[in-house]
Amino acid sequence: MPLTATRPLGALSAAVLAALVTAGLPALADEAAIRKTLADRMPQLPKIDEVSKTPIPGIYEIRIGTDILYSDETGAYLLEGALLDTKSQTNLTQARIEKLTAIDFDTLPAKDAIVFKQGSGARKIAVFADPNCGYCKRIEKDLLTLKDVTIYTYLLPILGPDSTAKSRDIWCAKDKGKVWRSWMIDNATPPKAMGQCDTAALTRNTELGRRYRITGTPAVIFEDGTRSPGALPADKLEERIKTAAKKT
Repeated sequence: MPLTATRPLGALSAAVLAALVTAGLPALADEAAIRKTLADRMPQLPKIDEVSKTPIPGIYEIRIGTDILYSDETGAYLLEGALLDTKSQTNLTQARIEKLTAIDFDTLPAKDAIVFKQGSGARKIAVFADPNCGYCKRIEKDLLTLKDVTIYTYLLPILGPDSTAKSRDIWCAKDKGKVWRSWMIDNATPPKAMGQCDTAALTRNTELGRRYRITGTPAVIFEDGTRSPGALPADKLEERIKTAAKKT
């Protein structure tokens, strides 16, 4: 399960989960009972944002931020994993997470992106990228071939200190777009940023990535809010852009 900005739920040990299994609890099938039991027995658990029923009788969804757990009707048992609908072959847990992390493209902060307008720029796409990401360099070459598109590139340095330093140098450059593409396509090292430079956008991008569970780069966001992890080839990018445009 991806981590949140609070505390990684994966850190819950099997021993801690096993401690929840006890007998004799009253069958109080309500949200209050679940919240109370979990708060009493697992004080280290982050704040529960929502408790709701699942399609399985007696099983409840426990939402903490964008993390999903499952509980019985009393909070005596806690499960972590994927809930699958065998009839529809649907991963209900993943579908729920995707809904929780759906992106309204128009709310993405353009001021925190490096913006490239190609042709009319009528169509839109956003890319979260790390300057040291090999797949990001691969997709950058394909992005160049797209016509009539505006590309919003959000620097997301997640691969270590050098990524952070390079992102700062690129963001602080007089011509961010030129320096970014020179590095990503031609491997021309960005000039070192000198003096004061406002890099708050990089911090905001990191928070944005956490909020939308963007844990790898490149992450491509289309106008309809759908996303694709990894470096799609140019023809697939074009196909997804067209599909997204029809939905908006």
